[in-house]
Amino acid sequence: MKQPQVLILQATGTNRDPDTARAVEQAGGQPVILHVNELREKPVRLHDFQMFILPGGFSYGDALGGGRLWAADLRWIFQAELARFVEEGKPVLGICNGFQALVKSGWLPGPPGDVPRATLTRNESNHFECRWVWLEPDPNSPCVFTRGMLRAERIYCPVAHGEGRFIPRDDAELERLRANHQIALSYTRPDGGSVAYPDNPNGSVANIAGVCNERGNILGLMPHPEDHTIPWQHPHWTREQGNLGLALFERGVRYAAEI
Repeated sequence: MKQPQVLILQATGTNRDPDTARAVEQAGGQPVILHVNELREKPVRLHDFQMFILPGGFSYGDALGGGRLWAADLRWIFQAELARFVEEGKPVLGICNGFQALVKSGWLPGPPGDVPRATLTRNESNHFECRWVWLEPDPNSPCVFTRGMLRAERIYCPVAHGEGRFIPRDDAELERLRANHQIALSYTRPDGGSVAYPDNPNGSVANIAGVCNERGNILGLMPHPEDHTIPWQHPHWTREQGNLGLALFERGVRYAAEI
């Protein structure tokens, strides 16, 4: 398998860039951290890469709301090149703040249009949530980052956000997401029991933790899989091992290497 180059876009306030780069390396990719100003100077540089990641943090201090100013970059400055990147089938991953930017710019659930299909807003608890959560993949999803994963192959990783509550535009939009299997990851419990707070840490509709576009090559999620790619990142790693977030990166990198 060739080693795909993976662009990790950095902006003022992002803080999970090194964690994401390490996860990409573990998965067999070659990470390149690039500041957003460098890409602004020459947006066509995006096509030097086979995969694109928007990491977590607080881009631009989350002025006007989580990920909103970063979304403006995607929607206007990088729109043409990003559209070409996605059309070519290359994978895009947005984590936490990156997910917020993809949703606010319309790329998720997608495609970008005049009317937003969904939003990410303040947690239902009305405070910042920092805790570990369980994620269940949809085995029927077209998402390239979860392809081949069974429901039992749950991921255990942390969340750290104040605006992570995913709300579709209306009931019809929620049904569209379900019908297209765009809800790639859902908050769950390891015992399979009923999901409530804090299992769903932000009150997202239908326990939605991550969504993809219809084609499946764009994924956004609020939890941080890059912060559980090695067992000892968990505070109880000597007793609880497995269910690593590395699986998402491995599938994404493998897909990027094959296209």
